[in-house]
Amino acid sequence: MADQTALKKLAGYRAAEFVEDGMVVGIGSGSTIAFVVEALGKRVAEEGLKIKGVPTSDKTRRTAAKLGIPMHNVDDVDHIDITIDGADQIDENFAAIKGGGAALLWEKIVAVNSRRNIWVVDDTKIAPHLTHYLPVEVIPYGAEQLFKRLKQKGYEPTWRLDQNGNPVRTDSANFLFDLHFDKMPDPFKLGRELTSMVGVVEHGLFLNIVDQVVVGRDDETIAVFDSHPQPLI
Repeated sequence: MADQTALKKLAGYRAAEFVEDGMVVGIGSGSTIAFVVEALGKRVAEEGLKIKGVPTSDKTRRTAAKLGIPMHNVDDVDHIDITIDGADQIDENFAAIKGGGAALLWEKIVAVNSRRNIWVVDDTKIAPHLTHYLPVEVIPYGAEQLFKRLKQKGYEPTWRLDQNGNPVRTDSANFLFDLHFDKMPDPFKLGRELTSMVGVVEHGLFLNIVDQVVVGRDDETIAVFDSHPQPLI
């Protein structure tokens, strides 16, 4: 039985194989994607792979640049061929929750501007239904009032705090709330509702976005699923 880190590495290295010479590549965030970055850095150094990277976080930008991957802002490229990112949880209909690493806004911006999206996960992230807490990025001004409104709706919000008890700031200097549900409402309806609320910048529901999911399985094999037509589970 492989441990979770080994599964993440297997899946990350497999996902990096989808990148071809000359591509503009959106590079995601998180512990699994760290192995994608590692694999791409090796290909740049050993194979002479020529790509342009577009980061979904400042941390990704720094890490990838150190490995020799040329990094560009999303507005400095005219297209993104492929984006490889992780997910906190993916359901059987390829809906996902992202944002556990506080990068959901940049991740979604890069994703919706990509011709193709691949998510790479270990099999602990796959579930029949979404049950993970839902991150929501909010403007600091009026955040307490927005928190009250979300609580009144029964969404059980909590502040995302750092190790010192201060609100976590995203790379765009916003705050994060995490919503908790006994049972996740319809993701599409919930997403529309959150987007319509004044003060909400973006939510962590990623719907109708992914093209392929690369899964590192407990038996140390890799499975690649196309989002249509087969179910993920």
